[in-house]
Amino acid sequence: MIDLADFRAVDLRVGRVVAVDDFPQARRPAWKLTIDLGPELGVRRSTAQVTNYAREDLEGTLIVALVNVPPRQVGPTRSEVLVLGATSAERPVALLRPDPGAQPGDRVA
Repeated sequence: MIDLADFRAVDLRVGRVVAVDDFPQARRPAWKLTIDLGPELGVRRSTAQVTNYAREDLEGTLIVALVNVPPRQVGPTRSEVLVLGATSAERPVALLRPDPGAQPGDRVA
């Protein structure tokens, strides 16, 4: 169990995927995502193992991202945020997506 203060330290934001690029250097299949996180946070990059989604299905979609984690170097790419999804051993990642009325930069609480 964690207390509410621990949960409040996690900064989850709505973002809009504005570009999806190939990532052939990844050890496991992945996309390089460019994500608009609104005026306060701007545009950030992430690598995501969500190749079960076509590029066309990701571009323009809203996602949920963890933004207050240190950047990670993933091969030649710097991943600045963590895109959230539901996972299971039996099926591919299912992205967590807010309702269409949400805006980039909105906090998830």
